[in-house]
Amino acid sequence: MGAHAHGPGEGHGGPGRGGHAHGGHAHGVAENADRRWLSIALALISGFMVVEVVVGIIARSVALLSDAAHMLTDAASIVLVLIAIRLSARPARGGYTYGLKRSEILSAQANGLSLLLLGAYLGYEGVARLIDPPEVTGGLVLTTALAGVVVNLAAAWCMSKANRSSLNVEGAFQHVLNDLYAFIATAVAGLVVLTTGFARADAIAGLVVVVLMIKAGVDLLRASGRVLLEAAPTGVEPDEVGGRLVAHGQVAEVHDLHVWQITSGEVSLSAHVLVAAEGDCHAVREDLEAVLRAEYGITHTTLQVDHLDDLAPRGRTDGEHCLTAHGPVHRAAPRAH
Repeated sequence: MGAHAHGPGEGHGGPGRGGHAHGGHAHGVAENADRRWLSIALALISGFMVVEVVVGIIARSVALLSDAAHMLTDAASIVLVLIAIRLSARPARGGYTYGLKRSEILSAQANGLSLLLLGAYLGYEGVARLIDPPEVTGGLVLTTALAGVVVNLAAAWCMSKANRSSLNVEGAFQHVLNDLYAFIATAVAGLVVLTTGFARADAIAGLVVVVLMIKAGVDLLRASGRVLLEAAPTGVEPDEVGGRLVAHGQVAEVHDLHVWQITSGEVSLSAHVLVAAEGDCHAVREDLEAVLRAEYGITHTTLQVDHLDDLAPRGRTDGEHCLTAHGPVHRAAPRAH
């Protein structure tokens, strides 16, 4: 899409100066495809959860009922993802100029927090069972856990088909993946109990899974927190970007440089660029947008471009304009004439 000119006073006068360019955004798998694969995973998990509850009640097994509760959180996380996908697809209107795209980040935060809370609860239960191990029916636990492994493998495969670059989908995927680890550990523990009678194997396996859950939860909260705090995306260093922009032959200075994520996969950048008196603002802006697109994958940019000497009529002189700049000021090195 072509550039949009800023209003008066924002850029160098005339169309095309200080443009707001929107490139095409690629957000991975289509939303309809995401919903289809996530719905299949939800059906698999919900169906097995019902079976596990019935078997747990018949066998009077607290362990199986606990696993069913764990799967309930998996199902809830996928439902949350589906709701967030629908909300984020709504067009921008009114005061929500970005639409509701950040709803997926809130969903990722909820999934990360639920992993931590569930990990804390299961950690408490694991320590209690390690101290005072209950009687465990190894055969029933082993059989149900193996069935759970198959179901969670199928659900994880379905979710891997969705767009995992989205923190929203990744959060639900981590729930299912940790449930898969839990069933594998439970199967191993059931086999140990069945063959050796060592009842504490169940608690030890549970504590190993708790460590994995806490790590996944912390990683999700950290990644989604960076988006909510509008930090630069991982792998994009603003100082490096500023230095790269000011390396352009006609750029004298870059300041008020901000790089942030609207949501997963949508990176935005804004900056005030000062061009040497003999420079062409329009051409410089196009060159800088090309650099940002090719080297950093940033296509959503707002560059306010001015000639260095255009600031004097506003009551400022060279060297004074940067007093109101937010963040580091990147200046070009003196160039030989």
